[in-house]
Amino acid sequence: MKLYSWNVNGIRAVWNKEMLQKFVTEHNPDILCIQETKATQDQSPVELPQYSETWNSADKKGYSGTAIFSKTKPLSIILGFSDDILKKYNFIDNFGDISKEGRVLTAEFKDFFVCTVYTPNSKGELERLEIRQKSWDPAFKDHLALLQLKKPVLVCGDFNVAHQEIDLARPKENIGKHGFTNEERRGFSHLLRAGLLDTFRYLHPDTKDSYTWWTHWGGARERNVGWRIDYWLASKNLSNQITQANIYPEVMGSDHCPISIEFRD
Repeated sequence: MKLYSWNVNGIRAVWNKEMLQKFVTEHNPDILCIQETKATQDQSPVELPQYSETWNSADKKGYSGTAIFSKTKPLSIILGFSDDILKKYNFIDNFGDISKEGRVLTAEFKDFFVCTVYTPNSKGELERLEIRQKSWDPAFKDHLALLQLKKPVLVCGDFNVAHQEIDLARPKENIGKHGFTNEERRGFSHLLRAGLLDTFRYLHPDTKDSYTWWTHWGGARERNVGWRIDYWLASKNLSNQITQANIYPEVMGSDHCPISIEFRD
């Protein structure tokens, strides 16, 4: 089974450029998770009849959003967080309510859950770091813990953090900046301590220069001055079933590139 994740930075744009069609034809994913759709399903021009589509869109038009395309129809769908989690944490800051931005989407299949996430960016001046640290990261960890009580979980998406120095081209210059603060890195570590593994690092512990996002400035992508902020995580009891974890920097259409795992179910 081939599972892919891609922050497309606007699904209408990547479809209209015919990049998504090309990607699906060439890679033929069994499950494709999308972040930053920036659209609702009824606004989407995407026509992939071989897939069942599930969407969680932001209340705000043209912003954020997630989707899952799967060849097998999910048994059930969870949009966002449970009511208990919503009551437990404060999700409102000066920028709005992050629980209403379509950032989490979970699909249940026979033997596992697939969850995709578009983690809030802490922003250049770290304006959203506090709510991310105190609310978002622990809420997402709680969400995954509840899922794992029922079935193993495969989790993917744009986590907006480079976990270790090996995960970005210029770690020293970016210490304390958004995407590489101690708080964000600690939040990611907490996910791993809660029974998940970073599939790419699990299979490629020492691989350098493997990134999933590049700024538009200064020819960063051409020079591979990037960050690995997109991940596939898996419940540790699935470790023997993860046979590959790959990154596809050659796939264009977004400032992120797709990532994948191959899973022996």
